[in-house]
Amino acid sequence: MSENHITEVGGTGVPIPGDDIDTDQILPARFMKEVTFDNMADYLFYDARRDADGEFNDHPLNRFEGASIAVVNTNFGCGSSREHAPQAMMRWGVDGVVGESFAEIFADNCKSLGIPAVTASHEEVTHLQEWIEDNPDGEIEIDVEEETVTYGENVIEGEIDDAMKEALVDGIWDTTTLMYSNLSKVEETAGKLPYVTSD
Repeated sequence: MSENHITEVGGTGVPIPGDDIDTDQILPARFMKEVTFDNMADYLFYDARRDADGEFNDHPLNRFEGASIAVVNTNFGCGSSREHAPQAMMRWGVDGVVGESFAEIFADNCKSLGIPAVTASHEEVTHLQEWIEDNPDGEIEIDVEEETVTYGENVIEGEIDDAMKEALVDGIWDTTTLMYSNLSKVEETAGKLPYVTSD
């Protein structure tokens, strides 16, 4: 199976509690002036993770370093449509997100990065967040095809948007790779067009 086919992701979890966490909290706007995404992991929840003196506080991202699955609440990723927010999460190490609900553009940006976003009920998400606090080294697995989240002895029957599920499972989420893989076809078609000249 191609490495672009994403059928499951797993690892330890990080709970990020709170409703309506917007993209400016996830990645403050002042860091968007950089021309690449290379340093975005350093800026993830930059202000929330520091105290008044700039020192790291007890924010979950500081306590659960190395986690792969973020567990969030309602309307996560609302606000501006900046791609920098999920880019920062991915570069920090997040491979999948479980939450009560996501802002539509945030979820779409996750899909474009190959990050499954699974929705579940408030009770299920809250229980998973509490479980992570009690089991910081506990493994969580997201099965994209089955739309389940497994942890401990528990299985959440979640939901993944149909378009996201199809893109991840079929390996068509990475549009840049898709374009490059079809470059010869594009060039062949362009060569047949009378109004396209090659330099």
